[in-house]
Amino acid sequence: MLASVRLSAGECLPWDRHWAVAHEAAKLTEGWNPCMNFARGAKAYDLMAIESDLDEATATVTLRHPARGQITFRPDDPADTPRFLDWVRPLNPANRAQPARIVTAGRGMTDSDFPSVAILNLASLADLSARMGHDLSIHRWRGNLWLDGAEAWAEWGWIGQRIRIGSAVLEVKERITRCMATTVEPATGQSNAHTLNALEREFGHQDFGLYAVVVEGGDIATGDAWSLQ
Repeated sequence: MLASVRLSAGECLPWDRHWAVAHEAAKLTEGWNPCMNFARGAKAYDLMAIESDLDEATATVTLRHPARGQITFRPDDPADTPRFLDWVRPLNPANRAQPARIVTAGRGMTDSDFPSVAILNLASLADLSARMGHDLSIHRWRGNLWLDGAEAWAEWGWIGQRIRIGSAVLEVKERITRCMATTVEPATGQSNAHTLNALEREFGHQDFGLYAVVVEGGDIATGDAWSLQ
């Protein structure tokens, strides 16, 4: 987790999804591409158990997995790609298209077709966990910013509003519709919680969290106050 970060207008969090792993059946165009072109936790649950560290100065990534150990490599260095692919392929089902190459897009390869920041509500997570009788990790949801202090599910009323956090301002655009990756326990890579069924049963949809865009750049840090504008 980041203790602080500088947001820039019209951009994702720095380094967020800066690289993506295209599979062998990918049909890519220049720039951003839909997530169906990439190896991802929704189709390969074991990928959800990967933890990572980034050395920004050298653009070097270290990945760890309970079944694959640790690897350190530079995604931008073609000489490192074969070693990475050998490490990650066993985490993908044999009957699916296999990881083939590392790509970049000049922006974060978010699930949204615009550079977004995912904002989630800790109270909503606590409420869903209670309804399911299962303590759901924040890491299931791949959120960028978790807000504390709001009522559970109050975020559904924030569409079109702006949120000031620290010295940055974000505009809330739309809900995030979730996928099977959220059913997976990040510590193990095993599907063990029917999050989508629970959301559908309790609320009639499979949405959790919000996509927002940065409209005024600035610095934010853990513990910063936030407010709706």
